Amino acid sequence: MIRKIVVTSNPTEKSQEVFYEISNKLEVHGFSVYNTFVPDAELIIIIGGDGWFIKTIHDFEYPDIPIVGINTGHLGFLQDINPKDIDLLIENYLQNNYSIREIAPVTVDIYMNEVKKNILAINEVVIRGTKSRMIHLKLKINSSFIECFSGDGLIVSSPTGSTAYNYSAGGSIIDPSLESLQITPLSPTNTNAYRSFTSSIITAPDSRIEIDPEYRFESSLLIINDGIENKYNHISKVIITTCDKKIKILRLHTYDFWAKVTDRFL
Repeated sequence: MIRKIVVTSNPTEKSQEVFYEISNKLEVHGFSVYNTFVPDAELIIIIGGDGWFIKTIHDFEYPDIPIVGINTGHLGFLQDINPKDIDLLIENYLQNNYSIREIAPVTVDIYMNEVKKNILAINEVVIRGTKSRMIHLKLKINSSFIECFSGDGLIVSSPTGSTAYNYSAGGSIIDPSLESLQITPLSPTNTNAYRSFTSSIITAPDSRIEIDPEYRFESSLLIINDGIENKYNHISKVIITTCDKKIKILRLHTYDFWAKVTDRFL
């Protein structure tokens, strides 16, 4: 039986060097290496930064195959492996000395008149206006009306995305082993005319978050999933939940989330 591994890399010189190094070493150990998606592969290795890691998962349409990242970018928060640890990765993989951490993306249903569109996000979905003006969004959680938010927009993030845009916007860092959804306001407005929550809201993973736009000056919104920006017209409501589909991330036993948080952020 041929053991197949997909190795994909962003086009930077450093990433390409790592690509050829690990591909050659895997072939020495008897693996067939592919640089495009192969559905019967046993592992996907993504070389690059956080953006490339997420882009590849989107491009591969959320594969049901374990994934591990090698960081050649700047922050490298999602990737478990540094280039100098390639031999360690291969050795541990051959010895089955690793664990698989499942992460749940966010699923977004966008309703526009009689049309419904579904998109997924690993980190977060952002809802904001198409122009530089305040927007108004009616927020419901499990059918309970929370408030009519006024400000630049809302972020709904997964635990994986809590350290991304959510953190930059003042949201909380969530241990990825805890399933949840987090709603974080973007530039909330608090005046005599408008009242908006100013801190993030953390909900249970089975929560149903509904956002209904209240149009005043325009009839379109931007919905951004993992940095992929699209404009939608005449949205009646947006429903956000935790996706049933899971992404399998391979972690070596040396992985320590909070040590990485301290190293990268604190």
